[in-house]
Amino acid sequence: MAKENISADQLISVIISGIEDVKGKEINLLDLRDIENTVCDYFIICEGTSNTQVNAIVNSVQKKVSKELKDNPWHTEGVDNAEWVLIDYVNVVVHVFQKHVREFYDIESLWGDAKTTIIETSY
Repeated sequence: MAKENISADQLISVIISGIEDVKGKEINLLDLRDIENTVCDYFIICEGTSNTQVNAIVNSVQKKVSKELKDNPWHTEGVDNAEWVLIDYVNVVVHVFQKHVREFYDIESLWGDAKTTIIETSY
């Protein structure tokens, strides 16, 4: 479980850095705190170009969070087919998609009331 002394901002920063380290694309941060009955406070959504890159993103995020914050996900699912991998850090849930799966499920529209921040990448 998440350590209480890790702030959501710290966790978000390290997760995004982990995504950027392996060139994850189209990174969005959704702030769900003002929406009732949500399962977490934030979604971080990004995509990889293949199952290999999706797995690389997942591994990069987990290693970086573990190393820098000494935290591990509460739950991870979808690693087997690597089309949509969910990494659950309790208050922050990371969704790593392949593009076609992201377009199909369109999570950003489902959570249209969330405050969305598009993370600019330099690559």
